[in-house]
Amino acid sequence: MIFYHKKIIYSIALSATLLSVPLSAATPNEELATSIIKLRGDVERIYSNIKENKQRYNSEMKSLSMQIIDLQAQINRKATAIKLTENDLEKIKQKIKKTSDGNKDLKPLVLDALALLEKSIREGIPFMVQERVNALHKIKTDMNEGLITNEKALALTWASYDDTIRITKEIGLFKQQIDFKGKQVLAKIAKLGSVALFFSTPSNEVGYVVKEDNNYIYRHITDPKDIEKIVALFDALQKQIKTGFFELPNALVLQGSN
Repeated sequence: MIFYHKKIIYSIALSATLLSVPLSAATPNEELATSIIKLRGDVERIYSNIKENKQRYNSEMKSLSMQIIDLQAQINRKATAIKLTENDLEKIKQKIKKTSDGNKDLKPLVLDALALLEKSIREGIPFMVQERVNALHKIKTDMNEGLITNEKALALTWASYDDTIRITKEIGLFKQQIDFKGKQVLAKIAKLGSVALFFSTPSNEVGYVVKEDNNYIYRHITDPKDIEKIVALFDALQKQIKTGFFELPNALVLQGSN
């Protein structure tokens, strides 16, 4: 009886041992198989990504090629348009030249008138001098290059004279570059015809123009009472008040001239 019980115990122990052995023995193989499966999946994903990237690259290259073709077509159209415009411009210049040939006597007259007006502008009140002189130079250049007829140049010169006369009477606020303390500054300008010209810088420094030794200078003032008067003038002009009584510093443009 005792022998029977021992046999049962040995059988149970042996069965447990047999059941546990395959689990530990199969682990390396299972890990290898799992690793191979994982690697295979990684390889498939890489091939899939390569395929997708290749397709994307081909699509982008196709799109870029189409853009290049379209841009080249636009360039060709622009080049054609420019060539046609140049041809039209040349025809117009030839037409202007033929028209001007019959009026050559006007050209010296226009050149003299432009020279006199430029001299007057440079010697007058320093208001938009460079812009006004540049406009005269453009008339001269366009006439010499045949871009406008002599009659047109004469009409533009006459208009420039009218504009100069208007400026001598004009009162208002403007902006222009001035030479202040050795630097070019964009300042506000209060112009009273051709009699006086006041300025106010971005740093709120004020003053007026005066002619000394045939040169115009921008005189900075520091007297609080004079500053108050000039600020009041700017405020009035800002409000479009151009008539009335204004007390101002002695700022006549020609004071101190020889």
